[in-house]
Parts: sequence; C-alpha cells; structure tokens
Amino acid sequence: MFSFLRPYIFNLDPEAAHDLAITSLKFNFIPKKFFQVDDEEMLSIKLFQKKLKNPIGLAAGFDKSAEVYNSLFKFGFGFVEVGTITPKRQFGNPKPRVFRLEKDKALINRLGFNNDGIDTVSERLKQNTPDEFLGINIGPNKDTKDKVLDFLECFSKLNKFANYVTVNISSPNTSGLRDFHEEKLLTELLSKLLELKKKQKITCPVALKISPDIKETEITNINEIVLKFKVDGVILTNTTNQNRDNLLDANKNEIGGLSGQPLQQLSLKFIKNFYKSNKGKIPIIGVGGIDNGQSAFEKITAGATAIQLYTGMVYKGPGVVKNIKKELIEILKKEKINNIQQAIGINS
Repeated sequence: MFSFLRPYIFNLDPEAAHDLAITSLKFNFIPKKFFQVDDEEMLSIKLFQKKLKNPIGLAAGFDKSAEVYNSLFKFGFGFVEVGTITPKRQFGNPKPRVFRLEKDKALINRLGFNNDGIDTVSERLKQNTPDEFLGINIGPNKDTKDKVLDFLECFSKLNKFANYVTVNISSPNTSGLRDFHEEKLLTELLSKLLELKKKQKITCPVALKISPDIKETEITNINEIVLKFKVDGVILTNTTNQNRDNLLDANKNEIGGLSGQPLQQLSLKFIKNFYKSNKGKIPIIGVGGIDNGQSAFEKITAGATAIQLYTGMVYKGPGVVKNIKKELIEILKKEKINNIQQAIGINS
C-alpha cells in the first residue's frame, strides 16, 4: 500500500506529510498481526534489564508530543521513543524546516524541538498507558535561562511514564545545546541528574544521546564521564550538521540536521569506537541509516544492543520494520546464531 501511496505522499511538503501520518495514526486502526513475523523470538533482547521482543526501535522525532505511540507499537517495533519534550510548549523554528533529499535517501530538519510541553504530554501519557517499552526524549526550551534546570524538570516529571529517559544534548537545532559535550558542562548536568535520582528515589534508566560531529578523541572523555555517573546507556548518534560533501540532492545545503543513509557509516564508526572504549559495560542504541536487515545487523555486530530508525520509515513506509525483522532472522540463521543478543559486538 505504501508503494502505491508514496508518490502522493512525496508530493506533499515533508512536514505536512508527517502531520497527516500522525492524524491517521490517532485512529489506531492498524492490524497488529500484519506486522508479525515467524521466529521473532530469535530477536529478543535485554535492554535496561527488561526483555524486548526485538531490538528495533523508533527514534525520537516522529511522535514528538507522545500522541500515537500505541499505534506505532503495532508496526512491530520492540520499543518507541517519543519527544523531544521540553518544559514549555514551543513552536520550534520557522517553516519550511524539513527537507527531503531523495537522491541520498536522507532528510534535513531544523525543527527546533517543536512539542506540546510537559503538562500536556504528562496528561496524555496518564490517560493512555503505553502498551509496550517506551522511551521519552527530553531537552531544554529555546529561550530558557538555565538548560540544566529544564533537563531536571523534564526528568522529574516524566520519568514515571517511561521505561527510560533520553537526555538529548546533541540536536544541532537548539543553540548552545551541543556545548554539553564539553567535560565541565556534561559533568555538571549528569551530577545534578544523579543527585535528583537519589533524592527522589527514581529508578528510571537514563540514556545520553550524542552528536556524530564530535572529535574521536572526545569519545574517551565522554565515556569516562558516562561511566563515572552511572548513565545507563548511550544513543549513537543524533543528526549531523556537517558531512555534506558527497551528497547529490539540491537540498543538501539546507541548514539543519542530516539523517538517513549518509549517516550509516558515520554512526557505525562511533558505535565501534564507543564499544571498544567502554568494553560493553553499558548498552548502546545505534541510530543512523538503518532501513534493512543488513544495516541493522552491522550496527549490532559493531556493538549496539538495540537500534533505532526514523528516516528509513519515511522512505520505505511502516512495512520496513517487518522487513528488517525478517532479514535479520535470515542473517542469524545463515550465520548459525541462535539469538541476536549473541551477535552484539562480534565485529567491533
């Protein structure tokens, strides 16, 4: 059905097409059985001490305000991450702010954390309990005077609805956000988060989402800080505002974060380096350029416990999850691996 509809969808502005998808998903009419596959038990993993039916997640950015997560679970995802959620509702950057790069199977966005804010999202999550494993991605408002306080407020109010919370320090579309990759600022942020967890007796795992635009030498420093403050996981990586030289599409020079196939090798390199650096002590969620079983398998064998996609679904439709699962199972059988968990890091 998606292949039939795709020409019509791609005639729409990318953000209009996204809004249409969110509206459609609110009807929650998706037949769950359609997206199931045989032998899916081979894909079961443990993430943050919980068993998931498969390692394939939906990255933050699609369901920004936690409106349709239960419909999205029906596509066959092992987990879904909503957000980025900020304390106050905000519109984000001026439109147009999302661009397709069809020749490169990529997107560029400069959305700027448009979302409904903590209060609305909290009420939504309270009224509509997540059916499966849910991550919540948090960040600061654009006009905030104290980004750390924004992170703390979001974490304090949203952790009770989540199976994990992602601290997003890596979007290229919020001024000053990536400064948190610096040792001093990251130490301050994580120490205050840890203090809050202890004070409020919060057990919800915390993941840190990292930029692909940092230097390789910074990976070791960030890894040491992450281990010191007992961060539960890392997400590698967010979008890049660099790496445009080899792109073909006319939209390649738009300002914003690049996602999709051009990130496959870049994020793969980060996963390998980070996995070697921390020796598998904390789980990695790999993101960037995943749209088939082979690209998913490469991320996992490089060291990722789980993976996420978003742009791949834009180009291939919701059936991409089912196809990735089928292809992963075929690869496991061919490689004589009984379970995907056994493949983590074997090629790092």
